[in-house]
Amino acid sequence: MTAIQSDLFAMQDGAYRTFQIKLLPGMAPERVIGVRTPALRRYAKQLAKSGDAASFLETLPHAFFDEDQLHAFLISEMRDYEAVLAALEAFLPHIDNWATCDQLSPKVFGKHPELIVEIRRWMASDAPFTVRFGIGMLLRWYLDAQFDPVYLEWVAAVPSGTYYVDMMRAWWFATALAKQYDATLPVLESGRLDVWTHNKSIQKARESYRVSDDHKEALRLLKR
Repeated sequence: MTAIQSDLFAMQDGAYRTFQIKLLPGMAPERVIGVRTPALRRYAKQLAKSGDAASFLETLPHAFFDEDQLHAFLISEMRDYEAVLAALEAFLPHIDNWATCDQLSPKVFGKHPELIVEIRRWMASDAPFTVRFGIGMLLRWYLDAQFDPVYLEWVAAVPSGTYYVDMMRAWWFATALAKQYDATLPVLESGRLDVWTHNKSIQKARESYRVSDDHKEALRLLKR
C-alpha cells in the first residue's frame, strides 16, 4: 500500500462508503474506500503543496475510486493550461465512472477559449466518459457569452445508446433550453434526437427554475 493510499484509508467513512457504492453501479465495491468529498479536496490541496502530486499523477491506473477522485481534484486545480491538457491526455482513458468524470473541471479552462478545439476532439472519442467529459466542458464554458448555435449540432450528432453519454446530452440540451431557448427549441421541434434523450431533455428543462412557465408548457407539448 502506498503512503497516499494509507492516508485515504485513514480518512475512510464506512457509512459514506456504503452510500457511494449504491451511486456507482458497476463499480467493484472493493475499489471504493469511502472518503468524503470535502476531505478529499483538502487532501488534494495538501498534496499539491507538498510536491508529491506530480508522482501520483504519473502513476496510472489507480487501484481505488477515491484515488481517481483525488486525481480529478488535482488536475482541476492546476493553473498551467498546457500541463492540464497533458494530464488529461493521460487520465481520461482511465475514467470509468460518471462521478470522476463530472468532478473533473479544470478552472484554468475559463481563460482559454481555444479549448473548443479540444472539446470537439473529446466528443469524437470512442471512450464514453471522454465524450461525456467533452460535452460537460461544452456545457460549463460555452453556453453563455461564447455560445454558438453550431454546438447544438455537435451534441445532437453524438451517437446515442450509451446511458452516461445520453444523460450528459440531455443535461446539455436542458441547460441550453434554460440559457439559449430560442436557438435550442428548433432542435427539439425537429425530432432528430433519439426519443430517450429528447424526453429526458424536456424533463430536466421542465424541472429547472431557470425555464419560464410558458416555455415549460411549450416543452410539455413536444414530449414524444
